[in-house]
Amino acid sequence: MRMLLVEDNDDLAETILDRLRAEGHSVDHERDGNEANELLRHFKFDIVLLDVNLPGRSGYEVLRSLRNRSDETPVIILTARSQIDDRVIGLDAGADDYMIKPVDFRELSARCRVLARRRAGNASNVFTAGPLVFDRAAKQARIDGRDAQLRAREIQLLEIMIDNMGRMLTKEDVADRLYSFEEAPSLNAVEQLVTRLRRKLEGTPLVIKTARGLGYIAYLAEDE
Repeated sequence: MRMLLVEDNDDLAETILDRLRAEGHSVDHERDGNEANELLRHFKFDIVLLDVNLPGRSGYEVLRSLRNRSDETPVIILTARSQIDDRVIGLDAGADDYMIKPVDFRELSARCRVLARRRAGNASNVFTAGPLVFDRAAKQARIDGRDAQLRAREIQLLEIMIDNMGRMLTKEDVADRLYSFEEAPSLNAVEQLVTRLRRKLEGTPLVIKTARGLGYIAYLAEDE
């Protein structure tokens, strides 16, 4: 998943970034509320992790601005404010979830997966298509019961394709979801990644088709 972490405590931010990136997510970090607001105006993320007490403008203000633009990006508030009134304010402002610091990283990861599934319309962590079984929580794909030997970036791409089944994605769309600003890959890198994943999925009904000049679309062969 492509995530944005908005947190002004650098030590805490570094810990969260390390954990999420170790799980294969692409995560960008912003410390200032105004800067985060501008970033969210121009770029799309799968999930936003948002602190409340920020320089510039508060997390609540960033959240309200996001929702006022009819942007439904899932938002989890991460804050030390534990009072019920604070939780009510955050949820009423449009947060999808509210976690009290210090957070348990296993729980944070699980809640991110829940929001990602909900947005994609999937009720389960496990996707099955013929001999292909993909477990989001374990970040593992198996074909005919054997590990498909997918690399971390291939796992990310597989998850993107499953979540956007039947939708056309441009190369830019895929790159935006795969890479953080620090990585800045070429579109040729996206092409190579798609080719590798497609090769490893041979023998399964999951098809990733290239539409020349448009991008990629994933579907199940039985849907043809």
